[in-house]
Parts: sequence; C-alpha cells; structure tokens
Amino acid sequence: MIGARFALADLAARYDIAVIGGGITGAGILHEAARTGVSALLVEQNDFASGTSCSSSKLVHGGLRYLKDGQWRLTLESVRERNHLLRTRAGLVERQPFLMPVYRGMKPGRAVMRLGLAAYDVMGGRWRSRSLSARHALQLEPGLRSEGLLGALAYDDARTDDARLVLRLIMEATAAGAHALNYMRVASVMRSASGVCGVALRDSVTGATREIGAGIVINAAGAWSDRLPGDPGGAPPLRPLRGSHLIFPLSRLPVNQAVSWLHVRDGRPVFVYPWDGVALYGTTDVDHLDGDPGKSRMTPEEAEYLMEGLVHQFPQFGLTLGDATACYSGVRPVVAGGKADPSAESRESAIWSSPGWVGITGGKLTTFRVTARKVLSLAAQQQPRLAPLPGESVAPPAASRMEARYGADGARWLAQSLWARDRERIAGSPYTWGELRWAARRESVMRLDDLLLRRTRLGLLLPEGGAWMFDGIAAICRDELGWSEARWVQERNRYLELWRRQHAVKP
Repeated sequence: MIGARFALADLAARYDIAVIGGGITGAGILHEAARTGVSALLVEQNDFASGTSCSSSKLVHGGLRYLKDGQWRLTLESVRERNHLLRTRAGLVERQPFLMPVYRGMKPGRAVMRLGLAAYDVMGGRWRSRSLSARHALQLEPGLRSEGLLGALAYDDARTDDARLVLRLIMEATAAGAHALNYMRVASVMRSASGVCGVALRDSVTGATREIGAGIVINAAGAWSDRLPGDPGGAPPLRPLRGSHLIFPLSRLPVNQAVSWLHVRDGRPVFVYPWDGVALYGTTDVDHLDGDPGKSRMTPEEAEYLMEGLVHQFPQFGLTLGDATACYSGVRPVVAGGKADPSAESRESAIWSSPGWVGITGGKLTTFRVTARKVLSLAAQQQPRLAPLPGESVAPPAASRMEARYGADGARWLAQSLWARDRERIAGSPYTWGELRWAARRESVMRLDDLLLRRTRLGLLLPEGGAWMFDGIAAICRDELGWSEARWVQERNRYLELWRRQHAVKP
C-alpha cells in the first residue's frame, strides 16, 4: 500500500536516488532501487500513472509487428518480459489469446505471417501459435468479415491494467522503505559545481516548497522529460506520438478474444479485445502536436480512421461511433528517428547521463523492468550502491484478483470490511464498492479522477464516466477523505468537465 500521503516536511533532507516521474518507468526504477536497500524518493507532478501509463493499449506483448521492421532484439526482450510478468504478476497480468484473420490477397500473406509467429514462439520458449480454417475462425468469432476469409492464425500475448501495475510497483517499493509523492512538481533541478545534486520541489496540494538533496537524480518523466527546469541536457529529440482508443459495450461489439487485423486504409495493425467487461479497440499512431501530453484526446480524424477499420472488419454488427461509451488517448515518448511513418519509429528506450543525472525515455510498458535495471546500472557508475541486485524480482503468488491488485493487506481488509455494501459489485464492472473505499483510504487519492480513472477504471468502463454512482462515491469521499459538501461539488464538477473533454465520444 502507498499509505497516507507524505508532507514535504516529512521527507529526508537527502536521498541516495530521486526519481522524477510516476509512470511505469519511474515506478519500475523505484521498485528495483528499493530492493537494493538504498534511500529512494519518487515524485510525480500529477497523479501516479496519470500520463502515458494509464492510457496505453493495456497489452503486455512481445511486439509481433516489430519483427517486420527487423527489431529482433526488442521483440526477444519483450517476449521474455511478458513471460516473466505472467509468472510473477498472475491475476494482474493475464494471458490474452489473439486471432489474426487471413484474407485473400492480403500482404503479408499467411506463409510470411506464420513464419513470424514461429519466431515469436521460439523466442517465448513454447509453441503456442496455430493455423485455423475459415470455418473454425468464424466459430470462434462469428462477427468477422467472411468475404475472402481464408482462415486465421491464433497466438497468445497478455493484458493488464496499466495504472494498477504502476501502483503495485510503487506500493511494494514504499513497503520496502522508499517514499513516493504524487502532485509534487519539480520547480527546478538543483546544480552544484560537480553536477546535479538534488531537486527543488513544490507541493501542488499545499503550495509548500523544499529542496531535497540526492546522490543521483533520474529523469523518468516520459513525454515531459524535456520540460524540467534546470535540466542539464543530453536528451535525444522526442517525437510524441498519440495513440487513441475506443471503448464499446460487449453487447454491441461481442468479441470473445483479441482480434488483430490490418486496417483497410493503410495496412497498420489494429485490434479489439475484451477488457474488464468492455471491448477495447485501438489504436492510432499519429504525431501529437497539441501541446500538453497530459491533455490529449482523440481527434475526429482518428475517430473516423478507427471506425473505418472496425466497420470493415465487423460489418454485421452495424456499429457507429455513437455506440462507443468512452475514448481515451495517450502520448508515447518515442525517440525521433526521422522516419516518415510514425509507426516505423523504434520503440527502443534511450538513456543518457551527466554528473549526478541519468535520463531515460522511450521504451515499452512490457519491458519496464529491463529498462529500470539498465538505468540503475548506468547510475551505479556514479553511485555504486545503486547497482541492481542479480536475479529476478519475484512477488509472492497472489491468491486472488484482489490480492494481485491490492496486495495481501488490501485483500484481507476487503474480505473483512465492516461495511456490508463494500462487498457488493458495482453494476457493469468487475469492481466492488470496497475497492473504492480502500483506494480512498490507503492509496494517496487527492482528486476524484484519481479514484475513478486510475485507482479503479470505472470512469472508462461505465457510461458517462460513472455519474450514476455519485451519491455512493460522495459518501465514501466524505468518510475516508474528509471532503466537505463544497469540496465534493468542486471535485464532481471538475471530474465531469475532464471526462467530457478527454473521454466522451462525440459522434
């Protein structure tokens, strides 16, 4: 658990390592650093996982399409990490079967695709892919376009709740002695004659300020990594790329597993799969030219592109954009490689350093652990105590979904809560009311969107962002967060404005 939020005054004057950025990369670095026993601090300018790491495609995958671009090392690394996460994060990272339909005249053809999947299986150490007839494919997914269908290829990857994965890493790191604070802005990077020596922080909640010394500072701010005041430089140029997704009720888009196909317009891979009781569909890959990466939203052009691909692949469902209940967009901090096609840019991470400073950007959700260990290995050249421990970081096997998501203490509390309603499931979701109460009580919730868009994903799963639940949520926020009626109204109105701006679908 993260526990009650620290005040600036409660922090130590100096840490061995200070990490800027509370997404999957920063959380992974904090988690690995905490294992070594050093004093570690993470600060995030907004909420934990509030940027790219709550807006990914929520797939833990090897990157099958990277094989086409010759990125064999990245694919191998990703497949191995996917397998590691399936072993060590069971219940939070789960196997996801995929079906890839094959059509007459499609390029690449079945033989080439089968060869790519064979390589994928070899990298994963297990033969999981197989060829299916057209009849078998339609039995598995009756909604597929049948015209020209030759068959399908089936294979496995994995899925997760991206924001919850970030939170679990931070929870485990803080349980090991690290400190993590959300809504803590870096006012400036502190410099001395010998290099970076700490960070000057400003608490966005209280307005308090304080300087914190650090043996080394890690810039893991992702799409914001080139916006830190006092940054000593050295970062490669970024090409922020936006990926947008649509969410449909499974009643309107009834898929039984993940279906991946090549978009009719440009041949880019797109996919849809069942996730937490909805159908999640994506994604685009376009240059994000709209300023703040944290305020990205799907454009009308992206919506048109996504619907064109979906209607072509599933014609019998009669889908329109109005059937979608929500959308979301995330900005990927991709290192600029000069490619004309955004999708051709490498998803490899880039790491750089200067005295007292290490920067990291790019990379993938799936490979966060490898990235974290690379960062700490480079940091250890300046601060030897930061060298990552050998071997894997293995969490104890989770006995239930609740334990996988909230840890043993959270699962125990949720099973024994004195509030009878806490064990009731919230209609249209996999969540209980108790999960909202636990998050409000123990997971550093500051805003209503923290609770509904990241601690839980109710704001994406339920129509209108879950507005029909507000009476019950208000009671929890009064009990657990001490919010007055005026504060509740302020938070409710702010959340609804944010949801309508960034998540409402506009046909």
